[in-house]
Amino acid sequence: MPELPEVETTIKGLNSKVLKRTFVDVWTDAKRLVKKPKSFENFKKEIKGKKIIRAWRRAKNVIINLSEGYSLLVHQKMTGHLLYGKWQKREGKWQAPKNGPLADPYNRFLHLIFFLDNNNMLALSDMRKFAKIELWKTEELLNSDYFKKLGPEPLEKNFTFEKFKKIFKNKKGKIKQVLMNQEIIAGIGNIYSDESLWRSKINPLKDVSKLNNKEMLSLYAAIKKVLKKGIELGGESFADYRNIEGKKGNFDIEKKAYQREGQKCFRCKTLLKRIKIGGRSSCFCPYCQKL
Repeated sequence: MPELPEVETTIKGLNSKVLKRTFVDVWTDAKRLVKKPKSFENFKKEIKGKKIIRAWRRAKNVIINLSEGYSLLVHQKMTGHLLYGKWQKREGKWQAPKNGPLADPYNRFLHLIFFLDNNNMLALSDMRKFAKIELWKTEELLNSDYFKKLGPEPLEKNFTFEKFKKIFKNKKGKIKQVLMNQEIIAGIGNIYSDESLWRSKINPLKDVSKLNNKEMLSLYAAIKKVLKKGIELGGESFADYRNIEGKKGNFDIEKKAYQREGQKCFRCKTLLKRIKIGGRSSCFCPYCQKL
């Protein structure tokens, strides 16, 4: 699932490619992707003629502010990513130009396409069709229960160490699960929780209530560092994720823990282990990250 760095990379691409463009039509072969309004026909009617003002991120959500006080929310979920370009329909399937990143096999699962006023398209590629598309009145979105429940953004200036400690106060649970809880901290998932815990030498099974001040400070610094590096490198593309030009991110060269089970720890050369925590996998060094 795209996490904060991948979504932020998508946002940068959108702001460089589609600002001031207007939606002239929309196509889908998977109407259930559109959750709001419930009728795709109503969604299609309402989105037409709306101009794109800006794109921004909240947690793992892409938010596209539109004219007339509307906003488009896109949650890419497990396998979704937005793409910008041109496709032609051949034998019932949308096909990208033969040469170039859009022809990447992971970019071929086009299930929703917005047609723009410059003859280009903004498409959603989503192999498993789990993504969520919603059209909101902007004010209603910002005041929705969903938005109000989201935790603080870890890269905002006001996310100080004191605030970090405060949100963990009186919390219990395995630190891996706590980091991935979007109501506690926004934007962190499996990839960047593993990476942050490895860098701070904290075992993913450790209860958050048992962290001392030194560990908290180390984890706080690691989260900021790894998320910034993820954005700098354009995210992680070990599987489905691609940026809006269809290109892979380069975080793989920086990866120290995620999906490295059976490989040597970069610090101590111990083989990394993989365990399941709450149904999600976690990779860590059993020597460096002792309980």
